[in-house]
Amino acid sequence: MTASARELTVEVCTDEHTFAGLAEPWGRLHRACPSATAFQSHAWLHSWWLSYGTPGRLRLVLVRRGGDLVAAAPLMRVHGPLPALVPLGGAITDFCDVLVDESAGVPAAAALADALAELARTALVDFREVRPGGAMERVFLCWRGPRRRLRDSLCLELPALPLEDLVGRLPTGRARRIRSKVNQLSRLGVQWRVVPHEETEAALRRLLELHRLQWQGRQVSPEHLRPRFMEHLVRATVPLARSGEAATTEFVLDGSVVAVNISLLSGALAGMYLYGFDPELRQRRVDVATMLLHGATGHLGSGGLRTLSLLRGAEPYKYRWLPTTVVNQRYLLARNRTAPLLGAALAEAAARRRVKEMLRREAEPAAQR
Repeated sequence: MTASARELTVEVCTDEHTFAGLAEPWGRLHRACPSATAFQSHAWLHSWWLSYGTPGRLRLVLVRRGGDLVAAAPLMRVHGPLPALVPLGGAITDFCDVLVDESAGVPAAAALADALAELARTALVDFREVRPGGAMERVFLCWRGPRRRLRDSLCLELPALPLEDLVGRLPTGRARRIRSKVNQLSRLGVQWRVVPHEETEAALRRLLELHRLQWQGRQVSPEHLRPRFMEHLVRATVPLARSGEAATTEFVLDGSVVAVNISLLSGALAGMYLYGFDPELRQRRVDVATMLLHGATGHLGSGGLRTLSLLRGAEPYKYRWLPTTVVNQRYLLARNRTAPLLGAALAEAAARRRVKEMLRREAEPAAQR
């Protein structure tokens, strides 16, 4: 064992009040982890726990070196469909991961792996939606028991370039059509601005109201309409905006806010998380996707950003921009005694893949008719 490894101490925190008080050390660790996204920030995770957590199930694995937090795994215990330890964040979080200080490296990742093995005596570690290159990959490589890595959600990414440069990457005909849509925005007088952080709460409430109007009468994610989601989004995003890790953009037409978009920023990555728009924009033949991207790229081309993620989902409108396909990873970790849980999780994942493939094949002839 190296000297740096001997200095490491590990604690499993189950107390919600202690979690609340970790904002400052968690922030330092977040900044020291190159793969961290805004979804691993204390603001996002603690807010999520307040809205969605179940008392008694919190499991924070904290690794310290000389008193400094150098690694953390934000987890909770669930009992179904299998007993498992899963990351905080749930379905509304596009990227999940652990945090590892780059200076602590492999020893800190190994300490996390050993601590997770202790927690996994009666449960599977099921860590989903890890972006390729995430710190959880280091823990996976240090794991000494049964383990598997699976494909998870598909994400689409673009280089963080000004809109004109993104358009320049497209085939000539498509580029011409998009430039025409951009010119239409100018003719209509659509303007946009990034709201100051002190106005973020009001802008987010407008966003969710516009999101409700946008999807009225159509199938929408019901969670986005629930009060707990609004509480979480406001509570998490206001401090992220203050620290420069979130940007909320308002779009104005004829003196009224007609659309709002929020982007989460971290390191070299920006993610367009959620938007809402007035459905009257459709009647005025505004290309909303182009408008939102135009507004986002106006302020995302600075600060060292290299990637603009359209986050999870393969909606057809995203493909017009020739994005790169990136697949999140799912890490399943077990001990020898819990290997049957790993087998059950693999069987369930295989069954879901078969159902999706069957539905895809059934949809193909319908689309061709």
